[in-house]
Amino acid sequence: MSDDEDDKTEELPTADELPTSAEDEETNKEATDEQERQKKPLERAIQVTSLVDYAAALIREERAAYLANIGRDKQAVSTSDAPKLRFSESDLNNFVAHRKTGLAAKSLDWIDRASLALWKSTKGEVSRRTVTTLRESVLAKYSSPDSHSKVLSFAVAFLKFLAKTKMEPRYTSFEVYLEMPRAVKERKSMTQRIVTKDDIENVLEFIKQAERDEKISAERSAQYSAIVIFGAFTGQRSEATLAKLTVGQFMEALQSEKPVLQVKSSQDKIRMSHFVPLHPQVISAVKSIRGGRKDEGHAFAYSSFLSWIKRQKIPMTLFNGHFVFGDLRKFCEQHGDIIQWEHTNRAYVLTHGVSGVDWSFYKHPLPDSVYDIYMKYWGGVSLKT
Repeated sequence: MSDDEDDKTEELPTADELPTSAEDEETNKEATDEQERQKKPLERAIQVTSLVDYAAALIREERAAYLANIGRDKQAVSTSDAPKLRFSESDLNNFVAHRKTGLAAKSLDWIDRASLALWKSTKGEVSRRTVTTLRESVLAKYSSPDSHSKVLSFAVAFLKFLAKTKMEPRYTSFEVYLEMPRAVKERKSMTQRIVTKDDIENVLEFIKQAERDEKISAERSAQYSAIVIFGAFTGQRSEATLAKLTVGQFMEALQSEKPVLQVKSSQDKIRMSHFVPLHPQVISAVKSIRGGRKDEGHAFAYSSFLSWIKRQKIPMTLFNGHFVFGDLRKFCEQHGDIIQWEHTNRAYVLTHGVSGVDWSFYKHPLPDSVYDIYMKYWGGVSLKT
């Protein structure tokens, strides 16, 4: 071997020139990716002036990404079909029959209206669209909040009925679309309908004048006057009580030295049986219409008088309006304030404000004491006839 050959140094291949296996290539790729990931936040950090700015930048990026996701989710929900549930017309009819049980004729009419509106808007489909259509149609058709409540509450009750009978709780999730509008209601501190003693006497005079003009018979005149006098002195509810009282109940009351009429629970709006003292003027008016009628017959010509006053439109003195049946109860309550009628006796006779614990478990007025206390205040009151 020559000296020239010895002086030559063997050059070895570099790492890049060496052949690599598949495993080595994978390892190198992961290392490169890791370097890139570490480089990006580092590059951002170079662009900001402090760690606080860097943290704020990260928060802004995260928030932007979050809001973008929310937007995509909302769009997905709005474009997707909402859940739709079904019910049959027989389901609605069954609920209506169940709902009508034991109700008065006036309430039955509203149930029929509500069920008709519900079926017309939904046609058996419960979805956001159909339920919203029902609500909007009800609000457009009726102006009174009470009317809105009657129909919408019926629909809510029907959804609960379906949820229970079909064992499908999703029906009740649509109640939110039937909520009443949040309207600001006018608040009145006191009623504007003030009924005075002069008003009641004017009604009695109107009846007498109709008799003199031969527009009504003497018999009708006596019946109408008896209704007004009884209602004004006792304040009993017209449709719930006065229309249902019988001749026999009055005849039984008149047999007592201190006459009180016992109103049955079925003859009272709140189903409370109670005693009603009979003022001497009431006794005289009732005796004049007794005639030969049977005890089970109605004491007053309620329907006839109701129709008559609707046609006559008898004017009132302290407000712009005409006399209605409910004004007799209002007079009794308001005139009771003038004569300072004792509160407990008044509440019992009128069955007004008697739902508390003291009335349910402690108070039980006796007939004689009810009559004595009542006459202490009303004994000196008389109506011109």
